[in-house]
Amino acid sequence: MQPTQASQATAAGAASAAAAAVYQPEVRTDPRAGAFFDVDNTLMRGASIYYFAKGLAARKMFSTRDLLKMVIGQLLFRMRGAENAGHIDAARQAALAFVAGQKVSDITTLGEEIYDDTMASRIWAGSRELTQAHLDAGQRVWLVTATPVELADILARRLGLTGALGTVAETQDGIYTGRLAGGLLHGAAKAEAVHALALRECLDLSLCSAYSDSINDLPMLELVGHPSTVNPDAELRAVARKRGWPIYDFRKGRKATMTAIPVAAGAGVVVGGLAAGIAFRRHRMAS
Repeated sequence: MQPTQASQATAAGAASAAAAAVYQPEVRTDPRAGAFFDVDNTLMRGASIYYFAKGLAARKMFSTRDLLKMVIGQLLFRMRGAENAGHIDAARQAALAFVAGQKVSDITTLGEEIYDDTMASRIWAGSRELTQAHLDAGQRVWLVTATPVELADILARRLGLTGALGTVAETQDGIYTGRLAGGLLHGAAKAEAVHALALRECLDLSLCSAYSDSINDLPMLELVGHPSTVNPDAELRAVARKRGWPIYDFRKGRKATMTAIPVAAGAGVVVGGLAAGIAFRRHRMAS
């Protein structure tokens, strides 16, 4: 029997919450409240998985041709605008292809290097200030992303955040098997992960905040008492205006550089990152 999308979301959320490590265990003055931040185009400009994959390709972990094939395939996925089971399964396989058979320790070490090389400079200053405001208020701050949890953990640690919820890839004897433990942390799965983590960490979701750029993250935003949008796409902006949610936009020259790129399932985010990178380079060349 094929699992339903709802059961896949629940499994992905449970796996992500179970794998979430705490990096900032200091005493908190507001222990029941927390904040949840999407990553791509919310915390940082572009798609984290694209920069990660590009960095691995530069280090000969897989070929640039493989990267291009992944991008083209996911571009078609994005253009269709559909997220049926077949498309999501294809995205899942593409997202896992470049880590299957690799040592977890090697990928983590390379992730640290790639963060320093290409990601640190892409963190939105405004989003960084939002995370710090929650930390200063004595609240815990978690990242919630479809990006592999190992990369999400690096981002959380480097930014001094509490921890991260990300897509969990199955491993055996320290090696990636090429399968997922649960499923992609995307859409409803993010809400499931946040809910599961809130139970584990004794958080009151009515006191919690969440931030995202994408209409795909509406289930997560609706789960908390204080939803906000950052660099929102058109659909999410419309929802935020209708419901009176805060709207933050940290993009400069938004029309010239990029639009808010939704976090799509699996390697679909690669296309978003590539499009953002191309647009940003064109903007810089024109300026």
